[in-house]
This record gives sequence, structure tokens and C-alpha cells, in this order.
Amino acid sequence: MHSSLGREVRSAALAAMASEQLDVLVIGGGIVGAGVALDAATRGLSVGVVESQDWASGTSSRSSKLIHGGLRYLEMLDFRLVAEALRERSLLLGRLAPHLVQPVPFLYPLTHRFWERPYVAMGIGLYDAMAAARGREGRVPRHLHLSRSEALRLFPALSPDGVVGAIQYWDGLVDDARYTMMVIRTATMHGALCANRARVLELRREGERVTGARVVDGESGQVFDVRARQVINATGVWADEIQLPGGATGRFSVRPSKGVHLLVPRDRIKSGSGLILRTETSVLFVIPWGHHWIIGTTDTDWPLDKGRPAASARDLEYLLDHVNRVLATPLTDDDVVGVYAGLRPLVSGNSGQTSRLSREHLVVRPAPGLVTVAGGKYTTYRIMARDAVDAAIEAMAGSFTDCSTDKVSIVGAEGWLGFWNRRHWLADSSGLEINQVEHLLRRYGALTEDVLSLVREDSDLGRPLPGDAGHYIGAEIVYAVTCEGALHLEDVLGRRTRIAIECLDGGKEAAPVVAELMGRVLGWSADRQALEVEYYARRVDAERAAQEQPDDCRAEAALMQAPGDFPLQAI
Repeated sequence: MHSSLGREVRSAALAAMASEQLDVLVIGGGIVGAGVALDAATRGLSVGVVESQDWASGTSSRSSKLIHGGLRYLEMLDFRLVAEALRERSLLLGRLAPHLVQPVPFLYPLTHRFWERPYVAMGIGLYDAMAAARGREGRVPRHLHLSRSEALRLFPALSPDGVVGAIQYWDGLVDDARYTMMVIRTATMHGALCANRARVLELRREGERVTGARVVDGESGQVFDVRARQVINATGVWADEIQLPGGATGRFSVRPSKGVHLLVPRDRIKSGSGLILRTETSVLFVIPWGHHWIIGTTDTDWPLDKGRPAASARDLEYLLDHVNRVLATPLTDDDVVGVYAGLRPLVSGNSGQTSRLSREHLVVRPAPGLVTVAGGKYTTYRIMARDAVDAAIEAMAGSFTDCSTDKVSIVGAEGWLGFWNRRHWLADSSGLEINQVEHLLRRYGALTEDVLSLVREDSDLGRPLPGDAGHYIGAEIVYAVTCEGALHLEDVLGRRTRIAIECLDGGKEAAPVVAELMGRVLGWSADRQALEVEYYARRVDAERAAQEQPDDCRAEAALMQAPGDFPLQAI
């Protein structure tokens, strides 16, 4: 079986979904929908998954990029959630995706003498002990106690005022959008039919029973019906909207919480470790991310358009204000390279504050033939998927195997360590620099050889992209189209790479070159390339305009000036 998500594979998947009854149809191509597709396929079920936009285009490309147990949930005494997440962290680091998930250190600065160190150490010590008890794979170093001088030596950018010491601990780091796409590729390898840019118009019903969905191909405009014994709604913050056509109101609702992150260049904060800080309502992270730091996150209600969460000037001010409280040299607006906003699908409860709503997931059956999964966190996506598929097969006659995704490696994991150990040879044989090969290995794992083969066939594809996007090479763009399912310019700049948030201009300088490379594979005319660039630039401009607005309502209004879906007549 192949794991490609190329255009031909997508077309074949859509044709198959239109012509045969599936055991399971998954709606939603974020990390949970991807996990559901992989879980169902590896149990031997026939499964299709459709996503209205691009893989991970919603919440799953806009997270804090962390694979973690949720240290703050220990303080809330939610031991089960933390233990479950730490088990998943161990699996991802050690067995399932060591090429995509790497350990990352964090510093917890102490500002009070006597009582704070033992209090924090008790929590972090329990965190480490629970991680050790949940699995031997993917272990990270145990926490360390640091004196004031040791903390300032490890994190020179930290303001010495008020710091009396620190504790360092470890968690995991992931490129959320790439990981989601790789799970989809893995599902494809196990027989799942996967199609992005395919939107569900309505659910099909026979009486009260859901029997499939009417779907429109966003690239061709073709409308067709998909028949399925069970439909699994994994649409995150849109879960309520899919529940209602099933003939029931459901037993929970999903409340969107906006999280905003900003990126600053790595040299603006001198440190050998990430940072975790307490805020009035939650925690704030400073996360090492390649050539940048990610600073986040906010946690506020978002009652506006779910498709376009907007970061406002107030959000940026909040993040800069809180991080500057502990930095010797404060950051300014001019230091900010990129900003992104996403919505967490929190399961609503009685609390009026989203930071107190449950991060645990729920699985319900709003109607016969329909399963909805909602809530949860990125780290525990595999558990959410397992529970959703369990609920679906309970309603189907037949004998089915148990979940096995704890043993199914994500594509690129098998043999990746051998490639890493041979990275100097790979650099010599491809003509690339060693740092470029290491960059590829952390993005593609054992599939790096496929990318390098493009460079060996055409040395021009080994050239860096222009401007701030120069840490990516042309071969990655071609590969994103041929094997990773990218159909539009924003798919590549925003998710297959992270140029959109890593470049000061949002990737506008690189856009024409990327469009030309994509056009070679997809057969785009010069006019089509120019239109893709124009659409992308208008979206970047609208996001920048939104970030200058004082509040959410005006930020959303500015963001709404960007164009919507790419026009079918241009395709």
C-alpha cells in the first residue's frame, strides 16, 4: 500500500467513496479525524475521511505545538487526564513518531523563597513519576533543581530581579499541521480513502437513521452521495453544527476558546531552554521553534465566526506584557514576526470561564448511525479516536478487532534513526548542507530520501526559497504537491511548511516562487499562479490588519475582508 496524498490518489478516493458503501465515513480532517481514520482502517474497516478545507486547516495547525501531559491539570487534581496524556507522550516520542516529536526543556522560574520550591517540585516530581510509570519508551530527562545563578546561566534573557531559582523539566514538541497530515498519510497506507477540499453539504438519512452524507468536491464542484454504515463527526468546534441534522440536539455542546500565539526571532531571547510562566488565569509558554520562539497562549471566549478566528492588538499586548514581566530586555511589537489564532473545542459546562472548561473528551450518539467526538487535547487524539471507533462498531453487526494504533508507527518513523545517523553521507550525496539535511529529517523522517531524490534529479530544487523562507528548499514544495496533498498556495505556505508564520512578510516574497513550483506539477497557467499569489497576499494583509484592531469584533471585521474559498472558475 502507498501513503501518497497526491492529486490522483485524491481523485480515486472520491470516486471510490461515491461508488461503494463504507463501514465508516469520518467528517473532519484535523488530528482527531485523522486519528479516527487510521484507527478504523487498522481494524479492517472500510473508511473514508473528508475535510472541507485542507488537512489540519483549523485548530490542528494552530496549537501550542506541544505534546505534553498538562502539568497545570495536576494542580486541578485531574490525575487521570495527566496520566493518560503522559502515556501518549511516551508513545509518540518513543515508538509512533520519534521523527516528528522531539523532547523540549522548560524552565519554571521561582520568585518566592522557602515555600515555592518544595511546592512546585512536588508537582513536577509527581509529573515525572507518573510519566515513568506510564511507559519506558520515549522517556525524557528528569527535572532539575537550579540555583539563581544556574537559572540565569541557562536563561540569560531572564530578568534577575525577583528570581530566586528555577526548576527545569521536559515535555514534547511537534509541528501540529505536519503531524496531522502524516497521520492521514498513514491512514491512506492502511486503505483509508482520504480527500481534502471535500465539504459535507448535509447528512443522508433513512427515517431517523444517518446513512451517509452528501459531499461536494471543492475543486470540481461535483456533488455526490457517500453511503456509510456509521458516520463519525470529528469536526471540533463545528461539532454542534453536524449534530443537529442528525435529528437530535446532542448531550453536550462545544464552546470555542481562542488561543493566540506569536513568534519572535530566536536571537531576541537568549536561552537554552523554553519557559513556563503562571498568569492570572492559566499558564504562558515560551517555546523553542527552529529559528524562532513561540509565545502563547491566550484563553478567551470566541462567539464569532468559527472559520476565521482573529488575533487582535489586545491579544498581542497581553502576551507581550506577560512575557516582558520576566525578561531583562523587553520585547516590542517590532520583534513580532508572525501571529496565529486558533480555537480550542472545549466541552462546555457550568463555568463562565473557558480556561476552566474540560479538556477531556466526550463521545455521544446524537442519532442512530451518527457518532460525535468532541473536546480533548492534541496529545490524546489517539485515545479520542479509539473511543469514537469503539462507539461506532458497537452499533455495527460483526466481529471487529480492538484498537491497535499504539503499535502503528506514523509514516517516516521506521528506520528514521538510521537515516539520522547517516545524515553527513546524505548531505554529501545530495550537495546540501548538513543543517539542511537535519531540517529535512525532522520533517520527513525516513521519507527524507524521497525528497533528496528530487534534488538529485534536479539540483535547482536544492536551492533555498527566497527571503526569510530560505530554510526551506524547492524540493519540499514539489513533494508537498506530489505526496502530501497540497492543492493551493496557502496549503504549502501555511501548513506543509510554516512560512506563513515564520516570515516577517507572511511569505509574500516566497509566494511567486512557490506558486511556480506548484504550477509545474499541477499544470497551472501563469494566470492561475498569479491568482493564487493574489489570493494568498490578500489573506496575509487581512490578518495583519486584524492584528492592529483593538478588540475581537473589529479584528474579525478586518479579517473578513480577505477572500473566501478559491473560485472554482479559476480551476
